[in-house]
Amino acid sequence: MIFETTEDDYAALLRGAAPRALLWLDPPIAPPAVLAMLADVAARVRAHFAPASWLIVHDGELVGLCSITRPPANGEVDLGYGIAPGRQGRGHMQAALRAIAAWADSRDDVDALTAETATANRPSQRVLERAGFVPVGERIDEEDGPLIRWRYAAGRSAAGKILPAA
Repeated sequence: MIFETTEDDYAALLRGAAPRALLWLDPPIAPPAVLAMLADVAARVRAHFAPASWLIVHDGELVGLCSITRPPANGEVDLGYGIAPGRQGRGHMQAALRAIAAWADSRDDVDALTAETATANRPSQRVLERAGFVPVGERIDEEDGPLIRWRYAAGRSAAGKILPAA
């Protein structure tokens, strides 16, 4: 299950507490410096577009975050995501990406979702594939090295068929 984040959610995370009376994981989703960076990114995105990010929740536990990494351009929404180390490999990210894909399918201003994975990160690649994303290219990043760029065409199912208009 995903919930749109608020400034209060990030304030709680930065205090080392789970927002919305959710259960807090040990270890948490990310270190404090990463959470502070994500809060800053969310604030910048939220100034131009909403939602800026989502809490990923399972059975009352905050298990991860998914963020829009920059204000959307040309109908493309770029995503970054992470699941707490102790909760990886349980399908949480795939379920969250499918919910976000359904959100994108319902929006007239979103043509595609994009994401990047390290070429060596096969688990993340499988998650994106299972959520209906397809690889569309590669690039080299100064900090992260070789990356695969992924794309989900909004308004289409995971099989690529156009969904009927509502």
